[in-house]
Amino acid sequence: MGLENNYFELLNSILKEGNRAIPFLMLDLDRIDENIQLLQKELKTEAHLRIVVKSLPSYPLIAYIANKLQTNRYMVFHQPFLSDLASKLDHQADILIGKPMPVKTAAYFYKYISKNNPDFNPFTQIQWLIDTKERALQYLQLAEKLGQSLRLNLEIDIGLHRGGFHSFDALNETLTLISEHSDKIEFSGFMGYDPHVVKIPSVIRSQKTSLKRSNEFYEECKTLVCEKFPQLWKDHLTFNGAGSPTASLHNSASSPLNDIAAGSCFVKPTTFDIPTLHNYQPACFIAAPVLKKMKGTAIPGLEKLKKFMPFINKKNAQSFFIYGGYWKADYIYPEQLEENKLYGVSTNQTMVNAPKNTNLEVDDFVFLRPHQSEFVFLQFGKLVIIKNQKIVDEWELMNNN
Repeated sequence: MGLENNYFELLNSILKEGNRAIPFLMLDLDRIDENIQLLQKELKTEAHLRIVVKSLPSYPLIAYIANKLQTNRYMVFHQPFLSDLASKLDHQADILIGKPMPVKTAAYFYKYISKNNPDFNPFTQIQWLIDTKERALQYLQLAEKLGQSLRLNLEIDIGLHRGGFHSFDALNETLTLISEHSDKIEFSGFMGYDPHVVKIPSVIRSQKTSLKRSNEFYEECKTLVCEKFPQLWKDHLTFNGAGSPTASLHNSASSPLNDIAAGSCFVKPTTFDIPTLHNYQPACFIAAPVLKKMKGTAIPGLEKLKKFMPFINKKNAQSFFIYGGYWKADYIYPEQLEENKLYGVSTNQTMVNAPKNTNLEVDDFVFLRPHQSEFVFLQFGKLVIIKNQKIVDEWELMNNN
């Protein structure tokens, strides 16, 4: 199922029949279902799937995908999202924090956590990510202040070089600290992120070599715990990694992971148009109404050049102003539509140009593909949900306050 013109012609007709005309963020559940099935086929059989919340910042969307995948594991990168989820999830959920949070943020979360959801235990169901011994000490102090035990998952640098434990000495010191204070801080596993595996140019290092190096270091970290800290080793430890770009590379017994994170692959914004996700379908689109249509292109101060503009660029044959704009997104329908860089972009009304043969009128919708989901989705009030070529619902976004 590609991005044929008739697909967007159908979406345009659906939106024009609706009772509202503003910029929409649209999700196609049929495409999302296909992407879910594809990931299920690619996943390592014994690994658990963990949904990356920042990439799918809508609780109904998260719940939909979690139900399809039969998972109750989530990765969260933002305190407001954590607070929102803690008010909704049940006693089976497990949350892994995806980046090391300032201890002040964790303290704030616990101070203001909703008391209306007794099913969720914020101490036993959250793993806080730790990247240094100093941060582990801070969380130890927080645990003592709260009078509760906190679960700590250690971030290891397996080649991305964005922080985390990169030496066995530093890791050994932190594991020793945890072991000495096991009544207040509990070792819950490792997290190692490896997008560099598919991003390093092959002339520098092959994907196979990069993956092998990352997996070997990860495995050595696990061995360190098993051999030197057997008291910390448990059957239910979380060894998380991957992400949408590399999830399919961890489908063999050689992978050290038992917990694989993914999120963006389900909606596939343009940043994820990469070889490892080639078979996944774009499932998220911005639709914006056309407000004005003009013949030619007139630039303030350059009015005398208007008649020459189509010769400079054939796309200057028509000008349109759309409702909104300046999103992190690419115009995809109608074809050959583009922003006029000379005129400048606007979040209010953006000028776009098109060739003479482009069939586009006022009140039609133009369509864009977001570069990413985590930021772009949050610019829209609700997500418009399509299934079986019909608008079936509107889904709320996560609480971002």
